[in-house]
Amino acid sequence: MPRSTVQPEHMQIIDQKILDARIEGINLTSGTLQEEMGNSIVLFIFLRHFGCLFSKEMVIDAKKMMENNPFAPQPIFFFQGSVKDGKSFFDKYWPQARAIADLNHRFYKAFEVKSGGMKEMFGPDVWKCGLRAAAKGLIIGKPIGDPFTLTSVILAQRNLILWQYNSVHAGDLPCLTKLEHFPHHTSTVYSVPR
Repeated sequence: MPRSTVQPEHMQIIDQKILDARIEGINLTSGTLQEEMGNSIVLFIFLRHFGCLFSKEMVIDAKKMMENNPFAPQPIFFFQGSVKDGKSFFDKYWPQARAIADLNHRFYKAFEVKSGGMKEMFGPDVWKCGLRAAAKGLIIGKPIGDPFTLTSVILAQRNLILWQYNSVHAGDLPCLTKLEHFPHHTSTVYSVPR
């Protein structure tokens, strides 16, 4: 099972100011985060930085998840660069991906995306994961964004967080195949009144 499934009685409510926040990025169809989410279960993926091979791996894994199951929760990526930076990055790894530019870290802060220190960036577990990513042909590039940011993945619907995964080190990524069938196990559309 994923690391941190949130039980209904402990679900976190997403701040309405964040849901109403204006967004810009690539392949977006709406002007606010709430509108972009719609009523579906969505997967927020907060990337580390664009030079990180684990950010590249995360995008490739999410793309593979959607290819394997088109009914899996739709990903919305968040990144710390400009829209131009985002287009350049996603054109290489998943041109159809929806992604929100967050240069001022408004969304990263609101969803409490963690940062790491030297151990979380360069510890032995990170090197092992680096070999895993390198075996997929991925290489480190120039950082665009804070290189100490850790990956965070959040399953959300309307104004609730249903599940979240906070990486414990730079190479720690969730197994998205375990989330592919999440909507099939959800019998109701969760929401908390405003």
